[in-house]
Amino acid sequence: MKYLLDTNILSELVRPNPKRRIVEQVALHQSTCASSATVWHELSFGLARLPASKKKPLVAAYLASLREWLTFHPYDDEAAAWHGAERARLEKLGVTPAFADGQIAAVAATRGLKLVTQNTKDFKRFRGLTVESWG
Repeated sequence: MKYLLDTNILSELVRPNPKRRIVEQVALHQSTCASSATVWHELSFGLARLPASKKKPLVAAYLASLREWLTFHPYDDEAAAWHGAERARLEKLGVTPAFADGQIAAVAATRGLKLVTQNTKDFKRFRGLTVESWG
C-alpha cells in the first residue's frame, strides 16, 4: 500500500459530478490505496444520517463496493500512541486538530502511507505525515 484515502476523497467519488482528477487518480492508484477505520466510520455515519430517498440505496451500494477493493486499517495501539504524542505536542502550540483527523493521520503515519485529502490544511501540522492532494 502507498496511499491512505481520506473521507473527502471517497465521498467525492459518489457525487453526481465528481472532480475528474480525483476519479483519475483513484483509478490509477487503486491497487495501492487503503483507508482507515475512522474513515469507514465517517462514511457509515453519513449514510445513516441520510433521509430515506433514491440516493440512500445508491450510497449504501457504493459503500459496499468500497469494502470489495479497499482495505480499512484499524486505529490500533501503535496509531493511538502516535496520536497521543502528536495531540500533546500540538496542544502545547495551541493547536487542537479534530480528533478524527488525528486518528486518520495516525493510521497513515504509523503505516508509512501518504494521506490523500482535499483538506491538506487540516493535516499540515502533524509531524511525520506526508499529505497529498488529488483535488
